[in-house]
Amino acid sequence: MNIDTAHFTPYASLLGGALIGAAAALLVLGAGRILGAVGIFAGALENWSAEGAWRFWLLAGIVAAPALAHVLWGKSAPNISSSAATLAVAGLLVGFGARLGSGCTSGHGVCGIARLSPRSFVATGLFMASAFATVFLIRHVIA
Repeated sequence: MNIDTAHFTPYASLLGGALIGAAAALLVLGAGRILGAVGIFAGALENWSAEGAWRFWLLAGIVAAPALAHVLWGKSAPNISSSAATLAVAGLLVGFGARLGSGCTSGHGVCGIARLSPRSFVATGLFMASAFATVFLIRHVIA
């Protein structure tokens, strides 16, 4: 098995996971809210009151973080070979699926499993099975 060392980043991945977990814990403990990106995004679109302000700032931070990493550490954007149309369709499908599943990987996979939610265990298992099947189809059946 050939592992592309450019994509094997265990320390950065561990740090990123720890930061996501810390952010989720702070949001639950500080505001009593679940850190589910799709729910936060939908809530920001639906509600522009004071309740929506924290959602806007959280989303702004998610968008600004890569730019800040570039400025501070010279990290460049990943090279994405897919077309803009493919990315747009993929994003819409992910958003639709997350709304259909009442949450996304961050809401179910990070927060729901931490709360021992049976629904989140099932949803996360389905997310992972879908991802495995997609990779298998694209790498071994289609290509």
